[in-house]
Amino acid sequence: MLRITLPDGEGSDPYSFAARTYATEIMAAADKFSKAVYQHSMLTLREFEGARLRIAQINGCIVCQGFRAARDARSMFAATGLRPAHMVSDNGPAPDEEFYDAVEDWRNAGVFSPRERLAIEYAERFAEEPKVLAEDEGFWERAHALFSDAELVDLSHCVAAWMGLGRIAHVLGFDSVCLPFAEAAE
Repeated sequence: MLRITLPDGEGSDPYSFAARTYATEIMAAADKFSKAVYQHSMLTLREFEGARLRIAQINGCIVCQGFRAARDARSMFAATGLRPAHMVSDNGPAPDEEFYDAVEDWRNAGVFSPRERLAIEYAERFAEEPKVLAEDEGFWERAHALFSDAELVDLSHCVAAWMGLGRIAHVLGFDSVCLPFAEAAE
């Protein structure tokens, strides 16, 4: 359910209406942040998508749960006319639906590499227990054995973008009709 009032004719894209009307500078910065993770992440597509989907599940964002970066990310940019030279979807093979179906039960699923599993764990713990995660030396030892510092900073910013912006979309009800790529994510 939408949590802001929209004028007639704006109901199909509340996010764009809000971006043009409310907190415009903040929403422009949020849009750039969101797009930056898709353009500049060094994570493999499978690591990226595992962490992204786990955050979408935790946030409850309907569109984000159906979004597939390999299929939908270019549409996210098309609305602005921007055609990035590189996107995260170029960072290796796309996950199949078995991969996406297994993300919620990542601890027991056998489809993830050690790095993919750790990226999903990190996303979940970042969202649900940041204080515990920050102090968990065992986790950080495992993380540093698999990821470089640059990759951990990358993953952290990706998770922060998905967590914060996905929660905004869900809480304000934008995910019920969300962005121009919503049809592709159904």
